[in-house]
Parts: sequence; structure tokens; C-alpha cells
Amino acid sequence: MNIIAKFTVATEQSLDILVKLTRQLAIEKFSMLLDPQVMENYINQYFNTKALVVELNSMSNQWLVVYVDDQPVGYAQITSKGKRNSYLEEKRAIRIANFGILKQYDLPVVCDVLFQKCLSVCKSYEVIWIHEYMQSPWMELFENNGFSKEHETYQLDELPLTSLYLMR
Repeated sequence: MNIIAKFTVATEQSLDILVKLTRQLAIEKFSMLLDPQVMENYINQYFNTKALVVELNSMSNQWLVVYVDDQPVGYAQITSKGKRNSYLEEKRAIRIANFGILKQYDLPVVCDVLFQKCLSVCKSYEVIWIHEYMQSPWMELFENNGFSKEHETYQLDELPLTSLYLMR
């Protein structure tokens, strides 16, 4: 099995890949937690071609896609955007957002390749932070890689889900 995580830019091919991945992963992550209409609105608003072009072209973002045997199976967004808690306001901080791998490829080695690439990209920052919903299957991965949960809970950015901040 050949596994590689690569940066992606706004090309027609990468947009096709990201539209499919973002939608599939949103459904896998949230279908059991959200009302179907809320989920559909979320996907249509944030994971359409126009929105993804804007995000891919933003100087605040870097996008990584992980491939298994040349098949795109997951992605993560590295960004300076996002609602920060008070601790982060005075720090040179970067965020790992939207980390996800399709369930059929959810193997430790695949997760590790993508997450280690994220950490490598973020290493020059004072703080790396993640804002994640509490039921996320990735919490253990984040904590095993040195991230600490904050005790206070919040609402996840665009969704009615309880979330928390993790920092390293």
C-alpha cells in the first residue's frame, strides 16, 4: 500500500477531488448527529465548488490530501482562520481544521501519514490548535499526538454541535 499526503491547489482535478471528499466526509462525520436538512445546508454552503475555490486560493489556508495507491481518501486544512478562544488571541497560532479520512481507509498508518504532514507544516508556530466536535473519532489521535483538551465547551463553528479546543 502506497500512502502519501500532498498539498493541493485550485485546479479542476483537485477541485473535483475536494468536492467529493468534503461531501463524503461531512456525511460520514455528521449524518448520525445532525438533522438531515441541517447537514444538507451545511454541505451545500461550505463544500460547493465556488466556496472551495475561495478557500483554496486564500493565503490563510493550505490544503493537504492523503492518497492510498493514488486514490484520494482524506484531507486536512491548515489555516490561520477560525474563532479563537482568549488564550490563542495573543499567540502565533495555526489551526488544523476539517481533518478526516474516509471510513473504509481509516487505518492507523493512513491517519498517521496525514496527521504527521499537518504537524510538519505547523511546526514553526507557537501553538497548534484544533476546534473539534466532542463526538469526533479523531480525539484519541489528537491527544496521542500531544494535544490537550480545554475544559470549556463551545458550539462548533457552523454546526449545532458541542465542541472543544485542543492545543499543542
